[in-house]
Amino acid sequence: RAVDDFKLENHPNPFNGNTTVTFEIPIESFVSVKVFNPLGVEIAELAGKEYSVGRHTVDFDAKGLSDGMYFCTMKTNNCTMSKKMIIKVD
Repeated sequence: RAVDDFKLENHPNPFNGNTTVTFEIPIESFVSVKVFNPLGVEIAELAGKEYSVGRHTVDFDAKGLSDGMYFCTMKTNNCTMSKKMIIKVD
């Protein structure tokens, strides 16, 4: 499968408090979705199980985290990708 068949995004971004992470996979696969700080320290695990083909969503509650850039990483049997997430506390 082409990497273009896999998608990872979050909305809203930047966000304050909560964001919804959406991922899309073209084949049934084990999917791990984790959030890391800029130093590579794991902050949260949002997904870690088998998912069917299609679009899936998980919520990320960032309350208690400081402003700044974080990374959301999705790993499957066939693909690894990361997206920047910006937390802006009002």
